[in-house]
Amino acid sequence: MSYQFGKVPLRQRIAPWFSGFDGPLAFAVFILACAGLLTMYSSGFDHGTRFEDHARNMLIAGTIMFVVAQVPPQRLMLVAVPLYTVGVALLIAVAIFGITKKGAKRWINVGVVIQPSEILKIAMPLMLAWWFQKREGQLRPLDFVVAGVLLAVPVGLIMKQPDLGTSLLVLAAGMAVIFFAGMSWKLVIPPLAIGVIGIFLIVVFEPQLCADGVRWPVLHDYQQQRICTLLDPTRDPLGKGFHIIQGMIAIGSGGVTGMGFMKGTQTHLEFIPERTTDFIFAAYSEEFGLIGTTFLICAFIFLILRGLAIALEAPTLFSRLLAGAATMIFFTYAFVNMGMVSGILPVVGVPLPFISYGGTAMVTLGLALGILMSISNSKRLVQS
Repeated sequence: MSYQFGKVPLRQRIAPWFSGFDGPLAFAVFILACAGLLTMYSSGFDHGTRFEDHARNMLIAGTIMFVVAQVPPQRLMLVAVPLYTVGVALLIAVAIFGITKKGAKRWINVGVVIQPSEILKIAMPLMLAWWFQKREGQLRPLDFVVAGVLLAVPVGLIMKQPDLGTSLLVLAAGMAVIFFAGMSWKLVIPPLAIGVIGIFLIVVFEPQLCADGVRWPVLHDYQQQRICTLLDPTRDPLGKGFHIIQGMIAIGSGGVTGMGFMKGTQTHLEFIPERTTDFIFAAYSEEFGLIGTTFLICAFIFLILRGLAIALEAPTLFSRLLAGAATMIFFTYAFVNMGMVSGILPVVGVPLPFISYGGTAMVTLGLALGILMSISNSKRLVQS
């Protein structure tokens, strides 16, 4: 017999709170969270309470997801402009009197020390989705120009800190909204073509471009060094190329079936740098091999496809754009992290979703999941 408040059983009171949860999406997240806990237990063997902290961060992200899932997308629209405005204002404040650590000015003290750029990972797609929703049915080329300016301001401020990883994530989330809003392929193909040509030229003329004393325009010295190190890690095998070389060794040593849980030599002999954060994918691949890596990639693909399905079925333009951008956050995180660890992308500070250690990133992921859950629930309410 169920406990009752008045005449309504307790389970009936609680049931609506969970009705908004999208089953397939929750299943994919559960699989990735389990993989993350297993990997953190192994790779964080000598990092004190890192495993417990990772589990706590997951609980915090889950709580945030649960709370945001109860908020209708229409309510999310109300916070778009204020959140974006506050985020940009804090970025300007960081540029003026921010806290500098390890050569980067990314933090500010507002009673507690925060990194405002993290706010823009969610505020940027919210703002652009709001902008296009207000202009639904009467979009003009000028509206896309304004959206580009709204995106360029925070991305430029974040790059100036400098923080290439976060600026890339904010740029990807914003570009996803602009593209899904209907930006013409005629505007997409030229910059892509320029990028491909640029990469080709860098690869062909790598010895000349990466020679000592040569400086590239726009990029900071450390960013130039990362690209040159990517092209030839053996240029500085015990210095800047060490991360990439050790990551590839760990991935290769895993073979097909892996070396086994808690048996990764590169991991447990501490050859893999940042093995609980940016390079945890190398530790995972070493212990679980090609089979485990394929399983992990399939889990991410399923998560991304489910997110895109939610976006396609969303009842409003705002919901579709926001769901698409939230999904692209997961894609960008996973693609960039796996790419840099595998040696096909430059090393940037981008964690692997649910696998890497880090409270701030986990909060962002929890918010993105909550948004997807909220939009999925709004779709079901409209259909019913």
